[in-house]
Amino acid sequence: MNDTELADALLSAIEDHILPLTRKGVAAGNKIFGAAVLRKSDGSVALAETNNETENPLWHGEVHLLKTYHEKDGLPPPEDLIFLSTHEPCSMCLSAITWAGFDNFFDFFTHEDSRDSFAIPHDLKILKEVFTLEPGGYRRDNAYWSARSVAEVIAGAEPAQQDKLRARAKAIREEYDKLSAAYQDSKAGNAIPLS
Repeated sequence: MNDTELADALLSAIEDHILPLTRKGVAAGNKIFGAAVLRKSDGSVALAETNNETENPLWHGEVHLLKTYHEKDGLPPPEDLIFLSTHEPCSMCLSAITWAGFDNFFDFFTHEDSRDSFAIPHDLKILKEVFTLEPGGYRRDNAYWSARSVAEVIAGAEPAQQDKLRARAKAIREEYDKLSAAYQDSKAGNAIPLS
């Protein structure tokens, strides 16, 4: 797939698969993070999940997806899949993606977005306190995987398609703003560590 096709597939995965699950998850008291795996061959979604921390604090969107992925039969192997995370993965999720054998991941929102726009600063705090890394301090290209933001993919799309793709990304951001407000309003008193 070229970047135009890839951007369309990544945005469609969020719009049509992750967001519907995340709406339900936030209504149940979970954070706004979700993930999906897409087939490299055609960009179709093989599986999507969302955060399920009310069941288990380890079920971040990415880890919950990996749990479900390994419980299902007949899914393509990691090397045939694109890993999409709505938010730049935390250190636990980065490790889980690595241990699960994925050679890539794409993220829609950055760690800074999680901290500044969504009032969930834990990813950057953990990277700083545990690993002494400044924001962006880990290697997005390394021996295990290569990472790109959806914004980078959109910037690499055909110029004639970029405005349309950016408009879709803006609509996704607006939907996540609403979900974040709902989560923030409901989180008081929940049992999720680092809520």
